[in-house]
Amino acid sequence: MPRANTRVASRNRRKKVLKAAKGYWGRRSKLIESALDATKKAGQYAYRDRKVKKRKFRELWIIRINAAAREHGMSYSEFMHKLSEKNIALDRKVLAGMAVEDPAGFKKLVDGLK
Repeated sequence: MPRANTRVASRNRRKKVLKAAKGYWGRRSKLIESALDATKKAGQYAYRDRKVKKRKFRELWIIRINAAAREHGMSYSEFMHKLSEKNIALDRKVLAGMAVEDPAGFKKLVDGLK
C-alpha cells in the first residue's frame, strides 16, 4: 500500500495564506510563517474594527447633529430630549443626513420643537 502524504493539501493551504498576504510589505508577503502571523493579526483587526466602525459612525452623526442644532440655538441633548418628548422617531443617521443635505428642513424641525 502506498504511503499517503499531504503534499497537495499543505501546498494549497500555504498558497491560500500567501494569496491573502499579497500586498503586505517585505517578508510578510513572501514567507509562509510571517504571512500566517500577518494574516491572522489582520483578521483580528478586521473583526474588531467592524464593531468600532459602528461606534465611529454614531459619534460622527452626533457631532453633525450637535453642530446643526447649535446653529439654531439649541444643544444636542436638549434637541434629542425635545424630539423624544414630541414622539418624533428619527434616528441619528437620518437627522445627521438631514442636517448636512437639507439645512432648511432641519431648521423647520428645530423651530417645531421650540
